[in-house]
Amino acid sequence: MKSWLKNIGPGFLISAAFIGPGTVTVCTVAGVNFGYGLLWALLLSIIACISLQEMAARLGIISQKGLSESIREQIHHPALRIMAIMLILSAIVIGNAAYEAGNISGAVLGITAITKPLSIDFPGFSLNVWSVIIGGIAFLLLSINSYKLLERVFITLVMLMSISFLITAIITKPDFLGILKGIFIPATTSSGIFTVIGLVGTTVVPYNLFLHAALVSEKWKYASELTFARKELVAAIVLGGVVSMSIVICGAAPHLTNVSTGADLALGLKPLYGQFATWFMALGLFSAGITSAVTAPLAAAYVVKGCFGWTCGLKSAKFRTVWASILFIGVFVSTLKLKPVDIIKFAQIANGLLLPIVAIFLFWIVNRTSVMGKRKNTLWQNIWGVLIIGITIFLGAKTIYSVFSAI
Repeated sequence: MKSWLKNIGPGFLISAAFIGPGTVTVCTVAGVNFGYGLLWALLLSIIACISLQEMAARLGIISQKGLSESIREQIHHPALRIMAIMLILSAIVIGNAAYEAGNISGAVLGITAITKPLSIDFPGFSLNVWSVIIGGIAFLLLSINSYKLLERVFITLVMLMSISFLITAIITKPDFLGILKGIFIPATTSSGIFTVIGLVGTTVVPYNLFLHAALVSEKWKYASELTFARKELVAAIVLGGVVSMSIVICGAAPHLTNVSTGADLALGLKPLYGQFATWFMALGLFSAGITSAVTAPLAAAYVVKGCFGWTCGLKSAKFRTVWASILFIGVFVSTLKLKPVDIIKFAQIANGLLLPIVAIFLFWIVNRTSVMGKRKNTLWQNIWGVLIIGITIFLGAKTIYSVFSAI
């Protein structure tokens, strides 16, 4: 086990990253509100995630550079380069800030499932103390750069929670015909489009595309290792997708009718853990939230570093300022008088809306012969890429249209 943890690949880290508070919350909500009806959205998300993360991994191994660094170097016109960098920074900073708020809120959701909410009231403002405490823990781990060991522990706990959902999904004796119908027959209503975007956003996380390219460039140095990277990626993402589907199936169980607290989410695990379900869910949400609360700001800092071509190290003031800013925004939003579940759902929707921007840049880079050489996209990879980007743009446009129509 020690050797396996030491040599675990970037694909499994990416998979573990998207099985967090957002996945548990959004998938449970999807099951509660729509039964098996939105499982097709997860199948689409799995396919899109494999396709886009493979492009990111191939870019990292072949170029030995990150995505943001490659974009900056390949756009030669100064004005266009500035515009591209600003667009990427806006997407990643906004997306990561929303995602960070969801991560912290997810950890808070776990704590308040077994303890009482803790807040300090000021004139016109209420401070969520748990959010500040969790933000402080994340800040401390990032500051002393000793989060890696804890991250392995947290990932192990999250994976344990994932296995629990798989077993629970079987115990609930689901309608397998209904599951197959939900997976392969797309259907939704205007009220479900936000949940569809949330399901896509919780699986294909934009910042993971940047993070994956950086991770593989550190782990693998030769083009011949690309085959292994692909196999590891596919296995990891499919496993993560199956877990997400299991959570939806648990959420579709008849005894679940509403989700607004961690205790509500824990009902999905009650068939397996009984009276201890709430404690187990609390631990899982806290672990998932803390893990992502550490990695999300760090990933944003790497993106900014690549965009501006910084050569400074992780301990530099500029690098620390970026992750600290993302962490602060996440804590601030999490302290507002909003339901944690609503913040988490918003974060996943924001990810889904920002995904096309990042995907288009990635698609452009992996088609550049000057970057990828003979490893650039094939015809079939381009067909899949265009189809995936087109679908994400359509879903995003439909969501925006639904919002304006409701005004």
